[in-house]
Amino acid sequence: MKNRNNLIPFSDLKKDWMKNPEFRCEYEKLETEFQIARQIIGARIKRKMSQEQLAKKAGTGQAVISRLEGMNAKPSISLLTRVAQALGTKIQITVP
Repeated sequence: MKNRNNLIPFSDLKKDWMKNPEFRCEYEKLETEFQIARQIIGARIKRKMSQEQLAKKAGTGQAVISRLEGMNAKPSISLLTRVAQALGTKIQITVP
């Protein structure tokens, strides 16, 4: 059994990795997809819906929801709108 004292917290790893400009660039490229996935998953779980149930309400397939949640898609605004409506919420886009 591993000694838990040898484990490195993810926050420490991320802090070190972010010092690498190439890593930071790639990480920041994924930020939008991460935020979309995190918010869809959170809203779906809060409403106790399966991916299949959400897909049906949004008029799409379960595989599409899976790709959105797995950050393997570049969704259209139309799809995001349908998903948001199926979740009983709205899309909010913020440009810093």
